[in-house]
Amino acid sequence: MADEVNAGLDSLENAAAAIPGPLVAGIVLALVAVVVLYVLVKILGARRRKPPPPLADLSIDVTALPAAGPPAGGPALYYYSVPVRLAALVLAPAGRVRELPPPGELHDLLESLLPGLSEVVAAHRPLIRRWPAQLSVSGFAHQFFSQAKLPGRGGKGTPWSSAAGVFKIEGQPIMLAMILRAAAPTNLGQRILGEEAQWLDVFRIRGPA
Repeated sequence: MADEVNAGLDSLENAAAAIPGPLVAGIVLALVAVVVLYVLVKILGARRRKPPPPLADLSIDVTALPAAGPPAGGPALYYYSVPVRLAALVLAPAGRVRELPPPGELHDLLESLLPGLSEVVAAHRPLIRRWPAQLSVSGFAHQFFSQAKLPGRGGKGTPWSSAAGVFKIEGQPIMLAMILRAAAPTNLGQRILGEEAQWLDVFRIRGPA
């Protein structure tokens, strides 16, 4: 780059020396200054410009999750009265500037949603993903359903189902989604839980038998 600039300057200076008249020479020298300034601006801009951060990989391969129904023993999770395994769990803050609580507070976060859910997580050992902030429940749910594609017609007619919605902890909204697997095919499919109270309506947790 520097050699090209110097060569350009030499050519312009030679042209200025060959042209008679101080006015014409002054114009040429002004053009030289403009070219030098333009090149410097381009070089400095390229140095300051940082590459955009890589996009987060939000995809979840459902076929790679354990193909098993609810585990024997331990706390049992029921979804619309159907016993299921919690295969995957996705959490995301709501809003542009909010953040999820640190991983060490996951127990309290889950218990605030469903008492006993932290014990279910410990027993079922689901895949846990932390997503970037989401702006709306419907946007989060549809993105989750597209990133975690269930077999069949959105899981219907298979043992797989999923649910996505929102709840609050200490007044802060949190997006949460689950991938669930029953022991046999169901027609539960994909559900959006748009209100916090719906979690307690559709899920039940029972202690060890």
